[in-house]
Amino acid sequence: MSAEPRHYDVIVSPVITEKATNLSEHNKVVFRVAPDATKPQIKEAVERLFEVKVTAVNTLVTKGKEKFFRGRKGRRADVKKAIVTLAEGESIDVTTGL
Repeated sequence: MSAEPRHYDVIVSPVITEKATNLSEHNKVVFRVAPDATKPQIKEAVERLFEVKVTAVNTLVTKGKEKFFRGRKGRRADVKKAIVTLAEGESIDVTTGL
């Protein structure tokens, strides 16, 4: 089963933080996703790429901060994240590459 290129465009990268690691104990995985990705697209991409069963997808948008860089004001980009709940018994090891 080959993964279509658009699935790689939907899922940008896994989020590896302390909070995301704690969620993994509850069968949840956090991914950074494309800003225009919908929940059904995210669900399909995760199921096809990792060959797991997804029960729910929750999304959130973290607004970019204003920062100063060499005395000039800049703005970080907004980031969309998806918290994917996996079916019982399924798991994804995000520490290894795809």
